Amino acid sequence: MPKRIQPLSDMQIRSAKPKEKDYKLADGFGLYLLLTPTNGKLWRLDYRFDGKRKTLALGAYPAVSLSDARKRRDDAKTLLANDIDPSDANKAKKAARQEAGANSFEVVAREWHTKFSPTWSESHSYWVLRRLEQYVFPDIGARPIAELKAPDVLKVLRRIEAVALETAHRVKFMIGQIFRYAVGSGRAERDPTADLKGLLPPRSQKHHAAITDPKEVAGLLRAIDGFNGTFTVQCALRLAPLVFLRPGELRQAEWSEFDLEAAEWNIPIERMKLKKRVKEDRKGEKHLVPLSAQAVAILQALHALTGHSRYVFPSARSFTRPMSNMAINAALDRMGFKGEMTAHGFRALARTILDEVLQCRVDLVEHQLGHAVKDPNGRAYNRTAHLSERRKMMQTWADYLDGLKVGAKVLPLKRVEGV
Repeated sequence: MPKRIQPLSDMQIRSAKPKEKDYKLADGFGLYLLLTPTNGKLWRLDYRFDGKRKTLALGAYPAVSLSDARKRRDDAKTLLANDIDPSDANKAKKAARQEAGANSFEVVAREWHTKFSPTWSESHSYWVLRRLEQYVFPDIGARPIAELKAPDVLKVLRRIEAVALETAHRVKFMIGQIFRYAVGSGRAERDPTADLKGLLPPRSQKHHAAITDPKEVAGLLRAIDGFNGTFTVQCALRLAPLVFLRPGELRQAEWSEFDLEAAEWNIPIERMKLKKRVKEDRKGEKHLVPLSAQAVAILQALHALTGHSRYVFPSARSFTRPMSNMAINAALDRMGFKGEMTAHGFRALARTILDEVLQCRVDLVEHQLGHAVKDPNGRAYNRTAHLSERRKMMQTWADYLDGLKVGAKVLPLKRVEGV
């Protein structure tokens, strides 16, 4: 008759001390606690399968309590009763967990980002990953992408919607792209965001706030000259209306792109906000911005402060990064123009007044805005097209803005000769 084993108690386990060699404290039915010389307390289960003696690891005490260890022993016995080796079952579970982890939403999303981000602008690449890390990964990042359903995604979007509706729409679009990538690579069956159509409130159709009335522009320019923030931000504010580029193109400007003696700024086409096809067609080209005398003077003054940095407008915290994409908007808000003017609004300001007041040629204005412009034969203008006319337009524009600041009349003018 087998010897009866007295079950273990928690007190007995806690008080057990290590010895020079491993030893066992049996609990019964093959379950025992293995104590090691380094004070390890490891649950083990001895059993037989296909005539062979085997041992199954059940975890370590106290992470796995006495009652937990007994439950795991009973689960293993159930498997054995059904002719299943518990060790093989554990290996299968571990492999499934590893496979699920390798195909988690975060893993697939980062793979998608790595694959496609080289075709995006630096700013867009940063914000795509930033939004995923901030809003999506904490909720569903660790879950297998194949298991995620529409309600799981909607739960994420609802939380974002409560803070920023526009961001919720952008994140929904990104999640959809990630799912479609997973479908294409065989790690998901379908894109569940297709089931969420109409479940988010529609985006508000808002344009970038911009001041376009010459009398109000005069007040804006005088406020910029009186700005009491950092000199770098003030220079960015003063240069913005003179070059009317996109905010990202301005704040990421690098000194290597400027030839101040020639009064030119040559922006790599890869840094412009253009369609991918246009960028590929014009790879290696530069967008030439003729600089007015006023713009050159601003840059020369700033060079004394930031000329040793890569960036013309470096971050206040580190010269190795450009200024924040919110710096100009924050400065405009502090000056009292919140809701009336944005960094992007300088483009609308220039386009409106150059067309309606100075009556400059639309193709020259559009070319200077960085838009794709074609000649009468349907060919895209090259970077030096109409350069003399554009130089004249940019200088006329800078002089006009100076006139506004000192109170010159702002009546509509006849078309500026040649432009």
